Amino acid sequence: MLEIRPAVRNDVDLVRTLIHEMGEYEHLPVSITAETLARDGFGARPEFRVLIADLDNQPAGYAFFFNCYSTFRGRGLFLEDLFVRPKFRGKKVGDALLSHVAAVARDETCFGIMLNVLGWNQSAIEFFEKHGATLLGDWRTACFDGDALQVLAARR
Repeated sequence: MLEIRPAVRNDVDLVRTLIHEMGEYEHLPVSITAETLARDGFGARPEFRVLIADLDNQPAGYAFFFNCYSTFRGRGLFLEDLFVRPKFRGKKVGDALLSHVAAVARDETCFGIMLNVLGWNQSAIEFFEKHGATLLGDWRTACFDGDALQVLAARR
């Protein structure tokens, strides 16, 4: 049986493990700590929310999202991660997670859900398109981090 539930503080180690598994799949380094996740997700002002999918009482995947805001459209959600463990793929776990995030967006009167998908990840692109997502080809993701962030901040 598939159950989608909100993560709680006791799930921090599981969430961190799932994030690391997704990082391996995406070939991306992960440096987040359990302490940071606990502080930022389960403190007085949570910065993010996590839904966990349990299939037959086993953690099968997660959705990690947070509030965002568009000056053109208003309140939205940003889906940072949607990940299903390999042995649970093909069992509609991703569909259920995405549907639950969409219900949160609807219930909170958000304009929609924004997300990034890596260009090489054709299965993810097809998954999101199958569910009606529009890939914004004219938009490019940018990130200031590391030395670039430090140099930019020093110009203040």
